[in-house]
Parts: sequence; structure tokens; C-alpha cells
Amino acid sequence: MNKIIALDYIKTNNLIGIKAGANRCTFLEIWMVVVNDRIFARSWGLAEKSWYNRFLQDSKGQIQCGNFVFNINAIIPMDNDELTEVINNEYLTKYNSGHNIDYAKGIIQTKHIEKTMEFIIDES
Repeated sequence: MNKIIALDYIKTNNLIGIKAGANRCTFLEIWMVVVNDRIFARSWGLAEKSWYNRFLQDSKGQIQCGNFVFNINAIIPMDNDELTEVINNEYLTKYNSGHNIDYAKGIIQTKHIEKTMEFIIDES
């Protein structure tokens, strides 16, 4: 049930709150996309202290979908190569208005594709 709520929210909202690691206090708003009922995000900033690198150290975290907060596990998708084109298209389709389009074109570049992460909702 939590996954359905999260998927619906992410499909219809551009910014989704994320907490990377078990000890982060505040949510950071990032772009997420849904592909095959799976949740993906790519790091934009590529900084050493990014949410992406924090998840590499501690895979536990949370996403905020409106009034709902869901515990997640973050993983590097094993099938990233196979999904890259579909994820790219989803970014270009979802973030296709105004100034977002320039960032959408940027986030489908190799350096960002290499920083793709999948978020799995903890249903327990």
C-alpha cells in the first residue's frame, strides 16, 4: 500500500523530499522518476557530501510524499544499463517545461547516469 501511494505521488509531483542515511534530520528535495513501478533518482551535484554518496555508506533513508513519509532502502540498480534509455525518457517527459528542460537534458548525460539510484519502499 505504501508503495502505491509513493508511486502515485512521484508520478504527479516534480520535487520529492529525501533523507539519505539514518541520521539526517531534514529532507532535501530532488527529482525522482518512476519506471516499471520502481523509483529512481540521479545525483545532480555529484558532490562528495551528496545524498547519493551518503546512501553508498548507509542505504537506509526516507522519502517524503506530501504528508506521508516512507522508509526506504537505496540500491544501485543491477539493471541500470538496460533501463538507462527508459529512465532518460522518463526524465525528459516529466521535467519538460520551462527551465526544467535544460536540467532534464543534463541529467541524462553519462556522469549523471552513473549516479543512478533506486529507492525501495520498506513495506514492513
